[in-house]
Amino acid sequence: MSKLIQSSGSETIKEKIVKKIPWIFGNKLRKPRIHFPKIQISKRFSLPTPSRNLGLLTIYIFLFVLQIGVIYIIYREPIALGANPSTGEAMFIYPDMHDAFIIESIVASILIFISSTGFIIIYQATKYTYDRSFAWRLLLIGVVLTLIGFISLQYIIAVKEGVILQGTRTN
Repeated sequence: MSKLIQSSGSETIKEKIVKKIPWIFGNKLRKPRIHFPKIQISKRFSLPTPSRNLGLLTIYIFLFVLQIGVIYIIYREPIALGANPSTGEAMFIYPDMHDAFIIESIVASILIFISSTGFIIIYQATKYTYDRSFAWRLLLIGVVLTLIGFISLQYIIAVKEGVILQGTRTN
């Protein structure tokens, strides 16, 4: 009789766990086996969507605008460039750490973008395991871009802290 019950698609829970908990469930509680039908929608509709590249480009542009410091520029209204009071020469880097010219914000954002591109290229180099020469080229380009961005940003910070003087010429 028990083989007949098992072949019908349901069996008692007592038969499953009789050794572990024989006193809780009786013969009346059964585990149902239900096969849900697959629903197929005959009319498929598709909305026009832009490509993934356009979406990524939009996200990168939005992040670039945030990196520039648009909110800082709107709130503080800094000047685009400055001039050295003693010599009258143009200054591209504001001498204080807490303020910045507009051009300085744009250059720093471009350098962060270059460094980020370097990290993306380094990641892409890991995907070419069978073409080692191409992977090494990508790795080298990524490291160089990352170092260019990092060293340039460190230079800007050193000028802002006064460690390096900007605009000094030796004639």
